[in-house]
Amino acid sequence: MKARAAAADGAVDAAAAGYSAALTAAPGDEVVAIRAYRNALAAGDLVLARRAAAVLVRSDVAPPDTAILAFADAVRTRDKLAIDDALGRIGAGPLDFLTPVLRAWVAFDRGGDPFPILDGASESGLSRRYIAEHRALLLLASKRRDEGIAALRAAMGTDPGSIDLRWNAASLLAGIGERRLAGELLAGDDPTMVGLRNGLVGARPGTAFATSRVLTRLAADLGGQETQTLAILLTRAALSLDPSDDRARLLLAAALGGEGAFDRAQLVLGSIRPTSPFYGAAQAERIELRRKQGDPAQALALAQSLATARGASERDVRRYADILSDQGRDGEAAPLYADALERAGADATWIHHLQLGGALERSGNWAAALPHLRKAVELAPDEPVALNYLGYAQVERGENLTEAVGLLELANRLRPDDPAITDSLGWGYYRSGDIARALPLLEQAAQGQPGSVTINEHLGDAYWRAGRRFEARYAWRAASIYADGEQKARLATKLADGVVQRMAAN
Repeated sequence: MKARAAAADGAVDAAAAGYSAALTAAPGDEVVAIRAYRNALAAGDLVLARRAAAVLVRSDVAPPDTAILAFADAVRTRDKLAIDDALGRIGAGPLDFLTPVLRAWVAFDRGGDPFPILDGASESGLSRRYIAEHRALLLLASKRRDEGIAALRAAMGTDPGSIDLRWNAASLLAGIGERRLAGELLAGDDPTMVGLRNGLVGARPGTAFATSRVLTRLAADLGGQETQTLAILLTRAALSLDPSDDRARLLLAAALGGEGAFDRAQLVLGSIRPTSPFYGAAQAERIELRRKQGDPAQALALAQSLATARGASERDVRRYADILSDQGRDGEAAPLYADALERAGADATWIHHLQLGGALERSGNWAAALPHLRKAVELAPDEPVALNYLGYAQVERGENLTEAVGLLELANRLRPDDPAITDSLGWGYYRSGDIARALPLLEQAAQGQPGSVTINEHLGDAYWRAGRRFEARYAWRAASIYADGEQKARLATKLADGVVQRMAAN
């Protein structure tokens, strides 16, 4: 019970210790074993994880991911029989799409031809991309340079932003003496890419290298998909094969944070040294973890220290501004966004202008905000977020209503299922006097986001204008549940007296 309570609080180290003691007392208990297994992985106690997994395997109730840990262990100890057994278990489970890649690298290590294994695999969805990537890596490992480069370019074409594929290929190229080509793969001014390029070490091609990197790649692909438990297993297994892999360490920390194990996540991040290419990303993750913990003051302090440190990047400055803006301190955020825009120079994107324009608008400097909001739309004419912001800001001020509604109509066509954009367009029609077109959109927005204060207030205003007074007060009451400050006071007035019609000049 103590272990369960510790796990619920995210204290995975205490939970693992408790479950270890419980498993010793009840060595065949499957319920204790599965909890011991999961908390041991989170705490980094692989000895306990292996002991618990063995109980689950003997009872034939082991989760499929235990085969991944078993495979990594077998590769690390070069146990051929255990490798083949684990491959069979992986192939019989939901992670079977990894099997062709892993089998191909095992064949490579054993002196066989890996390519028939990849060519004979059934490709669908995720497996197609993994097979294409590792065909390229195996060609490079086989010193078939030209074929490997051609295959690599084709694989990168489907995922041009992937840091993992570029880094994996660069490591192999450096390992076969092609450092110039390796450096070209890691080109760019991004701090992580610069660090990887400067610290590039050639990798020894083989199953250990490939397994650690494919598991890390899968963990990255799973990010943000509520699969933290699997991501923890994948990154722990990857690190057991390559303890120097800070990319896996960074993904592990993010997964631990998603599970609420904040202290353990911070410890993992603390092991990433300042010389690591991933140190900057680790510091950013530290800030994000503080925010998730509900500690905005500490998150802000960390962000400020990064943004004001010598050699701070444009990204560091913008992150600090983001946190200030999230805390409603847009007047302080705006100069920082301006600084980030200036630092970006010719590489500034619509996001830079939107963030600066938004902070200026929210801090009351509409005249300075408008040019940046227009620039954002100019740079990204099909970006719904930019269109919506500029359109809604003008609607709220009763300016250029025809143009503003046109922007919102385009945003709605591009993203018809976004309640915020649907509300903006409905509000634009309302402010233009077209209640008949406004109401269905505002009703749709309220159905999509029933807890929104702004959407429910807009809907109530439209009902009132249409003479549907009972429904108007119902919508305003719904808005009042979560409203505070000035908005709550305004809703109280509307509930008492209704809405005073306000006309806006077009």
